[in-house]
Amino acid sequence: MKPHESTVSARDQKVIDRFIAYLRVEKGLAPLTISAYAHDVAQFAGFLNRNRVHLLNARRPDLRGFLDQLSKEKAGKGCDGRAVARKLSSLRHLYRHLLLDKQIERDPTLNIDSPKQWKILPKALAADEVEHLIAAPKPKDDSREQKALAIRDQAIIEVFYAGALRVSEAAGLRTIDFKGESGYVIVRGKGDKERIVPLGRAAIEAVQRYLQEARPFLAKGRNSSYLFLARGAHGLTRNRMWQMVKGASVGIRHASPHMLRHSCATHMVSNGADLRTVQTILGHADISTTQIYTHMALDRLKTVYREHHPRAKLRKAHVEE
Repeated sequence: MKPHESTVSARDQKVIDRFIAYLRVEKGLAPLTISAYAHDVAQFAGFLNRNRVHLLNARRPDLRGFLDQLSKEKAGKGCDGRAVARKLSSLRHLYRHLLLDKQIERDPTLNIDSPKQWKILPKALAADEVEHLIAAPKPKDDSREQKALAIRDQAIIEVFYAGALRVSEAAGLRTIDFKGESGYVIVRGKGDKERIVPLGRAAIEAVQRYLQEARPFLAKGRNSSYLFLARGAHGLTRNRMWQMVKGASVGIRHASPHMLRHSCATHMVSNGADLRTVQTILGHADISTTQIYTHMALDRLKTVYREHHPRAKLRKAHVEE
């Protein structure tokens, strides 16, 4: 039986409910983040309950057993190193809260090393694959609705690639967030933090065309604050956006909104953008998260090194002689 298949006791559910309230009220975290924390803690509680242990009396061996079991599952449908590390982070937050709230006397997560995270580079599309994806949305017939949907889908793909948006960020965009004349969009990211994301001319023109030719038809006279609308004048769901991008990737690798986000960052770094700028656009809280894109631009880094390092130049000159 896997850890998450056990039920959570009423006693532990009360602990989880109080933790969720703490995350929502005192920490002000986003609903999706809170949901992820709650899922991880409930998974650990289910694992403990099988051994008649509860969250408030868990010890370090219990935590190690939980993490070990998750790691062993990776051969099947289990967790990779990053997912296990995320679950450990969730439990650290829980027990830090319980310790400060004086519900426990010792923190079982102390001196637990994070699982070694596998170096999995984000998948990025080549420039020609991005062009294929942007051009892919086509009307299925000559109806006005199909034409409007194709214009909308093309604008969404342009925005994903131009601004490196997360799918939840794109789904949550409002019409007032789009500042076409100024060349940017206001994005609400994790923790409901706002950031300004510049958009290129192609993306701006695609959104402006959508606003003029497609959105009024999809709205059908109804008021909606969302920028990108589905049939019936309501906002698009994250799942629908994923399906749309996947459907447009026929003929190339199966793409996703997250792959477009990685592609934007990778192509910017490859073309000389500094990491701080990319960090701001992506909305990363820590630049160490952004540094992974330097690995994807390694060829460019080697070229710059050879052109600018004095010893590299000397060796090149010696070879030419």
